[in-house]
Amino acid sequence: MDLLAFKQRILPVQNRLFRLATMFLRNREDAEDALQDVLMRLWSNRQQLDTYQSVEALAVQMTRNLCMDRLKAHARQKSVDQADLGSLASPQLSPHRQTELADSADQIRRLIDELPDAQKLVLHLRDVEECSFEEIEQLTGLSINTIRVTLSRARQRLRNGYLKLNDYEADH
Repeated sequence: MDLLAFKQRILPVQNRLFRLATMFLRNREDAEDALQDVLMRLWSNRQQLDTYQSVEALAVQMTRNLCMDRLKAHARQKSVDQADLGSLASPQLSPHRQTELADSADQIRRLIDELPDAQKLVLHLRDVEECSFEEIEQLTGLSINTIRVTLSRARQRLRNGYLKLNDYEADH
């Protein structure tokens, strides 16, 4: 694969890979580093890329694996990305409501972090990346029925966890 083909096939998925890395690593700089590493690995192996049915699926899998390796190698930081919280701010909302929304977003992030990796990945691809089931099937290698079940379980687990957190807080 030459430079032009690499640019045409790999660079269009760069933003998706970055968002995926950000979802796993929760840190912009770490996600940028992970993306850079994936792009370098793809470039280094560019001669073999034509043998893959979907280079995008390979890139997604490489990004996921690299992020998981980094998370295992380093103690997971639980810091919240302040830029995400800033995006919740709105001049029409009271400071109290803005704080409630930020707390809810933090709770959801923590619940997502607790999901099994497969559920986290499918949930991200479907609800954040807005991939079709067919695209998720191609990217993950899972069957559409497995994707539907995994997505349903992830959403149910988030819903139950969120309700449990808020019911508990309401009781005390």
